[in-house]
Amino acid sequence: MTTDIADVQRPARRTFLKGVGTAAALALTIGFEWGGLDRRALAAEAPAGSSTFAPNAFLRIGADNSVTVIAKHVEMGQGAYTGIATIVAEELDADWSNVRVESAPADATRYANLAFGKIQGTGGSSAMANSWMQLREAGAKGRAMLVSAAAQQWQVPAASLRTERGVVYHDASGRHASYGSLVAQASTLPVPDKVTLKDPKNFRLVGTRVPRVDVPPKTNGTAQFTIDVTFPGMLVALVQRPPQFGGTVRSFDATATKAVPGVVEVVQVPRGVAVVAKSFWAAKQGRDALKVEWDDTHAEKRSSAAIMAEYRKLAEQPGLPARTEGDAAKAIAGAPRRISASYEFPYLAHAPMEPLDAVVKLSADSCEIWAGDQFQTVDQANAARTAGLEPQQVKIHTLYAGGSFGRRANPGSDYIVEAVSIAKALGANGTPLKLQWTRECDIHGGLYRPIYFHKLEAGLTNDGRLVGWQHRIVGQSIVADTPFSGLAKNGIDSTSVEGAANIAYAIPNLSVELATTRTGVPVLWWRVVGSSHTAYAVEAFIDEAAHAAGQDPYAFRRNLLANQPRVRGVLDLAAAKAGWSDTPLPPGKGRGIAVAEAFHTFVAQVAEVSVDKDGKVKVDRVVCAVDCGIPINPDVIAAQIEGGIGYGLGAALYGAITLKDGRVEQNNFDGYQVLRMSEMPKVEVHIVQSAEAPTGIGEPGVAPVGPAVANAIFAATGKRSYSLPFAVEKTA
Repeated sequence: MTTDIADVQRPARRTFLKGVGTAAALALTIGFEWGGLDRRALAAEAPAGSSTFAPNAFLRIGADNSVTVIAKHVEMGQGAYTGIATIVAEELDADWSNVRVESAPADATRYANLAFGKIQGTGGSSAMANSWMQLREAGAKGRAMLVSAAAQQWQVPAASLRTERGVVYHDASGRHASYGSLVAQASTLPVPDKVTLKDPKNFRLVGTRVPRVDVPPKTNGTAQFTIDVTFPGMLVALVQRPPQFGGTVRSFDATATKAVPGVVEVVQVPRGVAVVAKSFWAAKQGRDALKVEWDDTHAEKRSSAAIMAEYRKLAEQPGLPARTEGDAAKAIAGAPRRISASYEFPYLAHAPMEPLDAVVKLSADSCEIWAGDQFQTVDQANAARTAGLEPQQVKIHTLYAGGSFGRRANPGSDYIVEAVSIAKALGANGTPLKLQWTRECDIHGGLYRPIYFHKLEAGLTNDGRLVGWQHRIVGQSIVADTPFSGLAKNGIDSTSVEGAANIAYAIPNLSVELATTRTGVPVLWWRVVGSSHTAYAVEAFIDEAAHAAGQDPYAFRRNLLANQPRVRGVLDLAAAKAGWSDTPLPPGKGRGIAVAEAFHTFVAQVAEVSVDKDGKVKVDRVVCAVDCGIPINPDVIAAQIEGGIGYGLGAALYGAITLKDGRVEQNNFDGYQVLRMSEMPKVEVHIVQSAEAPTGIGEPGVAPVGPAVANAIFAATGKRSYSLPFAVEKTA
């Protein structure tokens, strides 16, 4: 059974949520009782005159019936606020029109991402997965206490009461009470240790297209992104950074810069030279006039081509084993049919629509930060270290973020540290300061998806059985020399091999190896992380194996997935909805298929492309099937799949950061092209109805689109793409 998003048009105009008014005089805060937390401290955080009772606040109910859900995850366009609020409101039995969301403060003792340990942050498509049971319990405990309050007032058994849309009912007597009217009584009650959660068959909000909570503010202009923040007397800073990674400032001449009207100060900071002014434009003009002499002694000076050439040589030697089953080399050597292929993947920028920015107020004993913050605990610690403070002296206000794709979650907190270091250099006098990156800063600024090289070999029997598979990956570790180095075990960075080492296909002899490199180019996780390249290599090569075996690519995959019901399920669904077997395409068109697992979500896509007489590719249609466990909001799921397809397609077609003598050659969207709206294909999303716990949805849709399109191009032209970004004229 599926929910077919493609068959039900998502409304172009959404109903705005009803306003919930100002903070109530009385509020009920629901959370979890974790040892060592002081309830009085939590009460101090609530609005004046409110009554609170729990130490780990995820929910506040006002006397005006307002329901405020506290979100520990940043909203950066992925729908986290809506998903979080839906989970809480479902178990609470809240009236959705009264629900609003606030961002949680930076406090890992209460708002840790349970998938990360004692770290508050958003990433790895983990927001719903790590919050699912935690937030259900928060809502259920709130509901239980409101019911108990009504039972006390009416002197009836709690079991005789029911709730619906923010109201408690006693059907036997006809009495009812709104949640807001019960707040004062409920605030006096103890938090129950255990509560009974809803049977999923009784869900009223989960699984439906409740309106996104961030649509009204983003539509009427009240949503606040960091780029919108302003304070009286606020200064704006832009940084001139070295043109080569690893370069440093030898000297600078700010004479012309200081002559620019509005420029206040020019200061050297660890990553370059900052121009501070009364406005962005003055800072920009001042930076343009700045003369800096750079020391490139320790800078990365190689070109992308030179780095890739080194990677090719490394791929000729065995790497460290990431997965070994049987004897792949022997099986391939003894197979009557052997195939091989190599794939090249460039550096990729994240290119969020809102470039990196942060606002800081720094004084001798405190630091306050406003940002679309994705890694609160890490950023809090790094900001404190930079300022010479303790983490508890750093307060972070998490605002909406205009995209990220992983960029705002980096171990060094680069943009946060830059902002704090500039404020410190200015004297830490409490003056509000906004650090603003330009688009060129973003493209030049590093922390890219690493460059990778993949070499694959396979052996097949005469009757088309795949008996051996050898996969060598060469690339730079994302987590090496970071606080997340624990993700690398026995020399294997899991982010380099995910999507390859966990290949779902049943192959009796299998080898996946990794050679980890070092370059001076700073790298970071990029949307769908390792599967952004491994899924392409695996799915493009399995397609080659299918054709070498003389078999249909869909049927070939299906036969290898007999013991993988969820992977096979999405593969079957996508193929059926795309008309794989019964709807042939005319000449000049091709259809390709790919399937991937990322963050425990299973996604299959069928792409249809047209190739004109000049070799220009147009992606006409992508049919996607996704199994992400219980679908919390089908509309958000479809939006994330659609967005992931557009993001991944843009990278496959155009995305590449290239270096010449260590310098980035791209500057803006003219050189680093992203998918244009006119190029977006028709997308159909089919969601598997599941009873499994929710899994990630923000990233998995990216993984299969590149190989699905590449395989479609092959179907149309007979040519394969081994180097990304691809175009037909580059294929062989």
